[in-house]
Amino acid sequence: MIRSLQISNYALIDSLELDFSTGFNIITGETGAGKSIMLGALGLLLGARAESRVIRRSDKKSVVEAVFSVSGNRPLAQWAARNDIEWDSDECILRREIAPGGRARAFINDSPVTLALLAEAGAMLIDIHSQHQNRLLGSPEFQREILDTLGGNNELLADYREKWSTLRKAEKELDAMRRSIESNRDDEEFIRFRLGQLEDARLVAGEQEELESERELQANMTGIKQSLTDALDVLSNSDYSALTQISEAGDSLSDLIDVLDGVQQLAERLESARVEIQDIVETLSDFDNNLAADPRELEGIEERLAEIYSLEKRHKVDSVEALIAIRDDLHNRLSQLEDSDVAIADLERAVKSARKAAEVAAGKLTDARVKSAGAFASELTETARPLGMSNLNCEIAVDAAPLGPDGADSIEFRFAFNKNQMPIAVTGAASGGEISRLMLCIKSIVAGRLGLPAVVFDEVDTGVSGDVAGRMGEMMACMASEIQVVTITHLPQVAALGDSHFKVYKEDDAASTHTRVRTLSESERRAELALMLSGSEADKAALAAADTLLSRRLKK
Repeated sequence: MIRSLQISNYALIDSLELDFSTGFNIITGETGAGKSIMLGALGLLLGARAESRVIRRSDKKSVVEAVFSVSGNRPLAQWAARNDIEWDSDECILRREIAPGGRARAFINDSPVTLALLAEAGAMLIDIHSQHQNRLLGSPEFQREILDTLGGNNELLADYREKWSTLRKAEKELDAMRRSIESNRDDEEFIRFRLGQLEDARLVAGEQEELESERELQANMTGIKQSLTDALDVLSNSDYSALTQISEAGDSLSDLIDVLDGVQQLAERLESARVEIQDIVETLSDFDNNLAADPRELEGIEERLAEIYSLEKRHKVDSVEALIAIRDDLHNRLSQLEDSDVAIADLERAVKSARKAAEVAAGKLTDARVKSAGAFASELTETARPLGMSNLNCEIAVDAAPLGPDGADSIEFRFAFNKNQMPIAVTGAASGGEISRLMLCIKSIVAGRLGLPAVVFDEVDTGVSGDVAGRMGEMMACMASEIQVVTITHLPQVAALGDSHFKVYKEDDAASTHTRVRTLSESERRAELALMLSGSEADKAALAAADTLLSRRLKK
């Protein structure tokens, strides 16, 4: 249930706080007092669009916050765990903030969340039924959801949707294969030509880099050979080479070994240097002996690179590896053509199997919907008749339809409100007042089964009066024995049945107009009902009538 609602700096509301009770909560007030403003603010917690124009003062942010009691709400706790949202087993706080620039933020239990997550949480906590939602009664999607809710079809629907998804995937794969084969068949000659060129090239991964490196070597061979010769001359091939001078220095040190301490180590180090330089000389000599300028080899390298570059340009790539990938793809496309009959047959079998599985699952879903349709039609008829629809005849048609995301059923609610009248689609059969009463009946039937902690009715009793209004109030009061109900109403017959009563009113100061809300005491409720009945809080006949209405609440 919703414990409290706080609104600040929103439209005509500078600051407002309501503490709701369990059971039946009534909100009344003159037209234009701000009841719809409160409802709009509450809608922000269910993901409604936030607009900067609703901000009352441009130098402050607008904030809407609601505290819900969630003790024992296991589905919501599991949802919070799946979405990594900090959870309190007793209460859940939803908050929406709108900055002066229009930027909106959403919070659950003071943790920032996306608007989508806020809307999901809100939808699990409260249902707001406003007048425009009456149009949902004619929606096939809404009608299907009602039947599935009443029939407990969640598992059947989930199973069907899984099989429907498998079927759609198989159909897409078959369609893609057919289009690919058709395209490849049209281009078969060109594919074979391109593949032949790439296969004739005998491409090897990494060869382009090796060839470019070898070409660089061959192109600079004269300079490389000269550098090697110069290095060898300095190290060993001249009368004053490094090796000659190190050898002479070693001979000189050998004469001092017995004369000076430490010379032995120096002589050994010098010998190590000579050995290292000798090894370098041998390695450089191997390089020099193995390297030779070969014009024919360079010509071969250039030709091979030219072939590779030409293929890369033709295929708009920049590496041999990319050319190899194109070659393999072309080969696969030709193989696909050669094996197309087998591939198509395999995919057709997969589609057929998936369709059969989906049809079986859809059949189970249809059976469940037909069963719940009859029971729901009877229950809705009996529930609605006391609300001034004594001749109501309700039919729930579940007709065959092509397989779709939600099954293979076309569902339509049909009503007749007069004797000797054939039931027709609700949009063509019912007035606005009748649709309102039907929606209230539907909500009263399904609310408890949906597991919603709270439901808000925004003037669902519009267009009715007298005894029917009283019966609608009794229906909402009966709902409130199982879940929390908040009702915005202009009818005293409904308002008198509430467990709590809030009045919305406007108040002016020197600068502006403000929307205020206060909880009415018993005496204030009596006066408010008299005002709703006659336009005067002091009218004795209206006060007596208010007492009569209030006595009904005490007896319920």
